[in-house]
Amino acid sequence: MRYGVCTWTFGDTPLPTIVEKIAALGFDGVELFGDLTLDPVQVRTLLASQDLEVLSTPPQNVDICHPHTAVRETALAYYLDLLDFAAAVGAPLIACHGAVGRISAISSYEEEWALYVEAVQRIAGRARELGLGVVMEILNRYESHLLVTAAEGQRFLAEVSRPNVRLLLDTYHMNIEEPDLAAAVWQSGDRLGLFHVADSNRQAVGRGHTDFPALLRALHGIRYQGDVILELTPPGPDPFTPHKGPDSVPILETYLSESLRLLKHYTAVATDSHSLL
Repeated sequence: MRYGVCTWTFGDTPLPTIVEKIAALGFDGVELFGDLTLDPVQVRTLLASQDLEVLSTPPQNVDICHPHTAVRETALAYYLDLLDFAAAVGAPLIACHGAVGRISAISSYEEEWALYVEAVQRIAGRARELGLGVVMEILNRYESHLLVTAAEGQRFLAEVSRPNVRLLLDTYHMNIEEPDLAAAVWQSGDRLGLFHVADSNRQAVGRGHTDFPALLRALHGIRYQGDVILELTPPGPDPFTPHKGPDSVPILETYLSESLRLLKHYTAVATDSHSLL
């Protein structure tokens, strides 16, 4: 597995500084936030200078299942541009989710679910033309009203019925919604396309109560071949911003270092344990 860091977690830190810090910490790549004002050529040159890759590209906060056509089509146009951007920077896939922070339906759950399916089918079609994958991020109920559990995600994939669309599970969100985090990984199986990591409090691995050894055993058990992206934030209010004060970036760097060390340790233990079975 390759390990990466979501650039969103560094807030407004300039991208060259973010990339330098991530490389110095020993990561393999970045999850590059979908800022379409970035120059793809400059991004590729910058990452190559630090021997890093773009592992995935998450979206800005747009609403592809909004019942108002103009809002939905604007959001969909952004996603189609994001796919072109992802291809240009060398990302193998994009992440997809509903509007973060909208926790109830405007029209009805059923209508918006159907609109979501239709929108993702259109996104998946363009992604296939570009040779890219799409991963549906499962968020918690305090950030989204659609796709809040792995089981809902699997039902959604069945309705979308596109082979290049898979799931993105995030341990922070799973901690809220899943009765058994490792079981959700096992049940997702080969439909798991990307894995986000933070402890139960969205801090470093080991600073909360998430059972990461069990999760790494499950990932190894399903022969997960995707990447692991760390999406950590320092303690503080407002989950929708990474800025928690003047010490945010130094705290984040400490969290990233701790997490990478533990994840590699747990992965090694999981691999060794499995070989003994």
